[in-house]
Amino acid sequence: MRESFWGVMIIGMGIVSMFLVYFFQSITNTDEHNYELLKETTEAAMYDAIDLAAYRYDETVRIDREIFVESFFRRFAQDATLQHQYHVWIYDVHEEPPKVSIRVETMGSEISTTMSGGDSINFKLTDTINAILETKWGVNGYGG
Repeated sequence: MRESFWGVMIIGMGIVSMFLVYFFQSITNTDEHNYELLKETTEAAMYDAIDLAAYRYDETVRIDREIFVESFFRRFAQDATLQHQYHVWIYDVHEEPPKVSIRVETMGSEISTTMSGGDSINFKLTDTINAILETKWGVNGYGG
């Protein structure tokens, strides 16, 4: 009888541990995918939005705000996971020097845990990036 309880306990702990590994893996993969997507999309959209006319005229590196926003949303929507809905906030776009601040929140990623005292903790995972465009171009051909 004792051996059968040990067997049931080992099988139960195995099932619980597999569930925990699956749960944390899905959270980690989603958060990592969102961060990498945000980082790569921001960089590519900033390069797309470089104002070449201003650079040719007086060698200043600047981006066009409207082109950046359009390119960012197009690229982000192309590669985003279709399982989630996203809220995207573009806080700050400086045209010269090129700098952007963006926050992405995945809807439906709320995690709720209940502690032994009956208290419930809710938190969301959000990704925020502040990016400054660094190029090899600049005044007289030097980086700036």
